[in-house]
Amino acid sequence: MSDLVKGYYAKGEERDRLTTPRGQVEFERTKEIVLRRRPDAPSTVADIGGGAGPYALWLAGRGHLVEHRDLMPLHVQQLEAAADGNPLVRTAVGDARELDLPDRSVDAVLLLGPLYHLPRRADRVRALEEAWRVLRPGGPVFAAAISRWAPRLDGEFAQRLYERDERISPLIPDVERTGWMPPLFDGSFSAFCHRPGQLRAELRSAGFQDVDLVGVEGPGFLMHDLAERLADPLGRTVVFETARAFERVPELLGLSPHLIATGNRPA
Repeated sequence: MSDLVKGYYAKGEERDRLTTPRGQVEFERTKEIVLRRRPDAPSTVADIGGGAGPYALWLAGRGHLVEHRDLMPLHVQQLEAAADGNPLVRTAVGDARELDLPDRSVDAVLLLGPLYHLPRRADRVRALEEAWRVLRPGGPVFAAAISRWAPRLDGEFAQRLYERDERISPLIPDVERTGWMPPLFDGSFSAFCHRPGQLRAELRSAGFQDVDLVGVEGPGFLMHDLAERLADPLGRTVVFETARAFERVPELLGLSPHLIATGNRPA
């Protein structure tokens, strides 16, 4: 992780990101996808690059022992405070490319952040290989990525970031060509943005089998009235049913800002 990316996370905003309307859709859909292939509790789950720990707390609440690792000491401190001594949450500073966990020591791995902060393919595959190493045979990995088209659809079209910084729009074609969204200033967000097939290929290169790939949010993030829709039971149902309906349509995979690929270490 570059110093510029660390500057972005040092602001402490990651802790509350999933409580916004857009974040709620991402959070609920990600949990839904994890539940499809997660091991039954009690089990041990590694939450690698888990930020301030929303998924670690959720999994611990379901009876799983969670080994949380993140490069940012602030995120570790935030999770420690939120966990309040819960013995099912173990957290420490750690790098997804070099984990301090033993071989075959966990039943599942969440890799929901590291891949889009590693611009080099070799580093992304190395992080996936580390997930493979610590998994017990038959265990799943859940690997998240940012879609190649998220900067245009989400940043430019939905959030109208071009109104805040005129440098954004000219960058979009290069991001879509190379995948790399550079930081514009100290403390700004930057990321590698995957094509769907690229993410599948990286999991397979790391040795994972039965690779499944879905779009997470669907088109809900484009709605200016998303908060009102989520507050209405019928509107909320429509938002999530639409995301489910679109999640595996090949032509629409890149529409979601986030992708999740799931694969298993061979038994």
